[in-house]
Amino acid sequence: GKGAILLVNCDRDNPTAEEEDNKDTKLTSIQDLEDMSRMILTTQGPDEVFANYQLTLHISKADDDKVGVFYSQRKEQIYYKHILGSGKISYHVERNLGQVQTVFYVEGLKFPDINFSGLVTFHTSLLEPARKGVPETSLFTDSLVFRVAPWIMTPNTLQPVSVYVCSVDDNKDFVEHIRKLATKAGCNLIICPEEENRKDRWIQDEMEFGYTQAPHKTFPVVFDSPRNRGLNDFPFKKILGPDFGYVKRERSSKKSATTLDSFGNLEVSPPVTAKSKEYPLGRILIGASFPRNNSPMSQLVKDFLKSQVVQSPIELYTDWLFVGHVDEILSFVPAPDQKGFRLLLASPRACFKLLKEKEKEGYGKAKMPEGIEFQEDGRQPRSISEIIADGFLKKWNEYCQKCIDWNRNILKEELGLAEEDIIEIPQLFHPFLELPRSFVPQVITASAEAYFPDMVNMIVLGKHLGIPKPFGPIIDGQCCLEKEVRRLLEPLGLSCNFIDDYGTYYLKFGDVHCGTNVRRKPFSFKWWNMRP
Repeated sequence: GKGAILLVNCDRDNPTAEEEDNKDTKLTSIQDLEDMSRMILTTQGPDEVFANYQLTLHISKADDDKVGVFYSQRKEQIYYKHILGSGKISYHVERNLGQVQTVFYVEGLKFPDINFSGLVTFHTSLLEPARKGVPETSLFTDSLVFRVAPWIMTPNTLQPVSVYVCSVDDNKDFVEHIRKLATKAGCNLIICPEEENRKDRWIQDEMEFGYTQAPHKTFPVVFDSPRNRGLNDFPFKKILGPDFGYVKRERSSKKSATTLDSFGNLEVSPPVTAKSKEYPLGRILIGASFPRNNSPMSQLVKDFLKSQVVQSPIELYTDWLFVGHVDEILSFVPAPDQKGFRLLLASPRACFKLLKEKEKEGYGKAKMPEGIEFQEDGRQPRSISEIIADGFLKKWNEYCQKCIDWNRNILKEELGLAEEDIIEIPQLFHPFLELPRSFVPQVITASAEAYFPDMVNMIVLGKHLGIPKPFGPIIDGQCCLEKEVRRLLEPLGLSCNFIDDYGTYYLKFGDVHCGTNVRRKPFSFKWWNMRP
C-alpha cells in the first residue's frame, strides 16, 4: 500500500550534529520524528492473553542496517527509545492493560542499491514463553512490508527553485549574468564563495539535486559525486541540513575518480513513453565508455542509479569527448505542446550547413571567434571560407557527427522520440591533441572538444535559457550562430540569453551548464503510482 513507504532519514535536523540523522540512533526533536513513517500495531483481545504470552516485534539480521525503529511510552514529553536496527533485531513489546494500539516510528537508513531491493519486512509474533526443557514457541506471526522511497532526479522541464554558482577570482561578470537570469526566472541565487569552493568552479560536476518522497513528506536530497576536488566538502557542510538530505557513493580508496564520475555526466529526460512502457519520471542518462577504455563511471554510482528503479538509466557513448560528459552534446528544453519538451543535440552537420549558406550569401570573409580581444589558447580567428575549406576539420567533425548520431539513435529508441522532437544546435568540435593532418578518424584515440563555446551546455530556468555565447561570425550586425539558435528555439516560447563564458569556463574545458547547478521542484506525479 502507498502508506507503507519509508523515507531515508538522510537530512540533519540538529545543526550541531556531526552526521546525517540516519547515522545515529537518537531522536530528539519533532522535526526528526516527522521524517519517519508510523507503524501501528493493533492488539485486541483479553488482557490475560498478553499477560501470559510475549509479544515481539522483529526484523531479519539482513535488514538491521536498513531501518531504525523508535518507540515512546511517555506521552507527556519527547522521548523515543531506539528499539530496532543498527544491531537490534528483536523487541519485546510492552503493552498496557486495555491498550489497543502501539505506535512505532520507522526511518529508512539506506536507499535501494545493488544488494538492497528497498523492501524491508517487519514481523510481529505472539510467543509462548519457554518452560523447563521447552523453548519459547511462536503461536502467531503477522508481517508488514515497507518500501524505502527512491532518490529521484529532476529534469530541465521542472520549475527551478534555486541556482548555484561558484565565485572565483576571474568570474565576477559571469556570476552577475547568472544573477540576472535567476531573477528573470524568479528563483534564488546561491553563490558558493572561494573559501568554500577552493578554486573549483565546476559545481555541476560536484553534485546532483534530487528528492525523496513519501505520502506524508517530501524533501530534497543532494547526491554528492565521487570526484572529490575543491568543492568536495560543500554539499555536506553547506547543503545538508533540516529537511535537506545528503547521499554519496565513493570509489574504493584504490581507485581514483574518473571524469565520467562527475555529474555533468548525469542527466535525466522529461517524462517519456518508449516501447509501450511509460516513464512518468523520465529516464536517467549517463555517459559511458567502450570496453577498451579503463575509465568508466563508477560501478557504485551506476548500481545506485539503476537500483532506484523509477528512472531506468540509459548509457550513451561519450568517451570520444575530451571531458566525456553527456551535457556536452545534449540538453532538454520545455515546449508548449503535448510532448512537453525538445531534445537539443550538438550538431556539426547543422553548423557546416549554416556556414555554407552564409558563404553562398557572400559572407565568406566573416570570422570567428568574433569579438574576442585575446585568444588565450593561441588560436587565430578564421573566416567562414577558411573553416569550410579545412579538410582536416571537416573529417574530424564527420567523425564527431557519427558519434552523436550513434547516441541520437539510442535516444530515439529508448526515449520514444520522433525526428520532430529533436532540434540540432550548430556546433563544431576539434581534437584536443595536435594530430598529423593526414589522420584517419577510425584509428585515432584523441578526444574532441568544442571548437567554440558549446551552446547545448546551457542552463534551463523555465522559459529562460542561459546559453554560452558562441562568438560566431557577425553578419548584418548579428552573430549568425546566435540568430540561428533564436530561430530554432524562440518559436517554443523560450528566451535565449547568451552568456560570455569564453575565458572563465570555455577555455578551461567547460561552459555555462558545467559552472552552474539547479534545484527544482519535485514532480507532481507520485512515484508509487508507477506501473512495473
